[in-house]
Amino acid sequence: MSFNIVLVEPEIPQNTGNIARTCAATGSRLHLVRPLGFEIDDKKLKRAGLDYWHLLDITFYDDIDDFFKKNKGNFYFASTKALKRHSDVKYKDGDYILFGKETKGLDEELLKNNKEMCIRIPMISDARSLNLSNSVAIVIYEALRQNDYFDLETKGSLTKFEW
Repeated sequence: MSFNIVLVEPEIPQNTGNIARTCAATGSRLHLVRPLGFEIDDKKLKRAGLDYWHLLDITFYDDIDDFFKKNKGNFYFASTKALKRHSDVKYKDGDYILFGKETKGLDEELLKNNKEMCIRIPMISDARSLNLSNSVAIVIYEALRQNDYFDLETKGSLTKFEW
């Protein structure tokens, strides 16, 4: 059981690395849609993901058309331009959540054509947007919360003491 995080033309390697780590830790699949604003072997990307790369299920696509051709399901489009809150939808196993590039977000035509599936994270009106990796974390954890965190570990333990 998992969700699909889709980054459309991400530009900043540190953001993608942080998102890769979040996907690895939550069992979510990461989809990267080209063009990317960095090389996938970029040191900043690897450093942000630390030692989680072996836990990551990642797929690359030539462009957005290639992505849609190869994937079917329920698609949500995260955007500051959306009318619906990210917490007002009911996420299901296998859903895809798309996020756009840091400087422009998702294409407005894509948003217009999928109006009912567009979601936003509430924030003050003067704020342009949240950091991309923070946005992904907020939305994925809301989706996981709604699904009782699937099979994720929900209890921690101390290293020197018993709870």
